[in-house]
Amino acid sequence: MRMIRVGLSSAVVLLAAAVPIPGGAEAAGDLLSRVDHVVYATPDLQAGIDGAARLLGIRATPGGRHPGRGTRNALIALGPASYLEIIGPDPEQPKPSGPRPFGIDDLTAPRIAAWAAKGTELERLVADAKVHGISFGEVAAGSRQRPDGVVLSWRYTNPQTVIADGVVPFFIDWGATPHPSRTAAQGAALLALRAEHPDPNRVRRTLQAIDIDLPVGQASRPALIATIDSPRGRVVLR
Repeated sequence: MRMIRVGLSSAVVLLAAAVPIPGGAEAAGDLLSRVDHVVYATPDLQAGIDGAARLLGIRATPGGRHPGRGTRNALIALGPASYLEIIGPDPEQPKPSGPRPFGIDDLTAPRIAAWAAKGTELERLVADAKVHGISFGEVAAGSRQRPDGVVLSWRYTNPQTVIADGVVPFFIDWGATPHPSRTAAQGAALLALRAEHPDPNRVRRTLQAIDIDLPVGQASRPALIATIDSPRGRVVLR
């Protein structure tokens, strides 16, 4: 079976019989059920879409603009209720007054910059996390219009409140809005999500406090790593 490992600016093809999932299949399954979407940020959206198409063999479905934030996105479903969000600058919007989310303005190559976990009762979640010294910021509302005119709306904890270099997720609740994975490009599946960090023990304690079982290993730089099954084989995105 072919595996493609993707770093920040290169791809290396390796041969492997399988991709081991840290923590065992049961732990991985529980984590994956919590993943709403993985944020693949890019300095150029079209280049990010084209690159993902080459790697996965799937061309992302246009998502929509984020008014006032200077970004737009395109989506690839990773399951029935999760997706890969490719997000980059929207050249048809004026430059926003503040920085674009997920460090997009400083990127020189695409990278997994963050991930969102499914959540409900977000105000209570934020309050409970604060007891453990974890600040998710204020709960906010967001919306965007799909190219077909359908307006999607959601509530979320502020993704600009970066915790543990983006390894700790923000939370999102789509409410009555149809989940974006339903209309996203199909053909991929998320097999595993893990992280690396210079201080993994501290990050693990933070994740445990919010009941997120994300495997975190030791590394010199923070990273999120997603293993995706695709028409091109198993692809590892960082």
